[in-house]
Amino acid sequence: MRGIGTIINVAAVILGGGAGMLLKGGLKERYQQILMQALGVCTIFIGISGALKGMYRIESGVLETSGTMLLIASLVLGSLLGEWIQIEKWMDHFGEWLREKAGGKNDSQFVEGFVSASLVICVGAMAIVGALEDGMRGDYSMLAAKAVLDGIIVLVFASSYGKGAVFSALPVGLWQGSITLFARFLEPVLTAQIISDLSFVGNVLIFCVGINLAFGKKFRVGNMLPALLFTGILDAVTALF
Repeated sequence: MRGIGTIINVAAVILGGGAGMLLKGGLKERYQQILMQALGVCTIFIGISGALKGMYRIESGVLETSGTMLLIASLVLGSLLGEWIQIEKWMDHFGEWLREKAGGKNDSQFVEGFVSASLVICVGAMAIVGALEDGMRGDYSMLAAKAVLDGIIVLVFASSYGKGAVFSALPVGLWQGSITLFARFLEPVLTAQIISDLSFVGNVLIFCVGINLAFGKKFRVGNMLPALLFTGILDAVTALF
């Protein structure tokens, strides 16, 4: 059954978030702070490892780089478009709306927890490639593995930020579900190169999220999300020449 991977992933996020909520009241602030720093460092290295895998390759025993210009062009164009649309502002508004509906008007960490957790678990390579595999071939193994990781990640987020992190299940379901739904229609144009480059750029964004978690907000990562769109467009245009 196509789509089962996203269902498993959403369930894992809710369960992990629920467990984190139980821990929140029992963790002192200094423990919450060190957990967020540790999570930030882990996220940084997850992003770095994925990005380096996409950038470097060995040809005839020689280490070569690829995709540098694609990365620059995608991030520049995507960031400009995202800044114009103000994606993060709309994400914050959505988070505030959810906070009101959840009855947490006095929860000052709700929006930050929702946005941060959503970005970490939505923009990575596993979310994109896993949802495509599920949609095109019915193989949800990658999303099942991602579900385990996301459950742990959201547990940590919820233990620090509270219920806002639990609501990251919504964008996960919408994002991965949409990719899975349209995967069969996109399959003819989604080459292995495009999928690889989407993973590459996605991991760079994951790195930026990690920096924000570990050192405070330095990047408006939400506004950089259109870089993924431009990656696919630039790859498709390049393939024509």
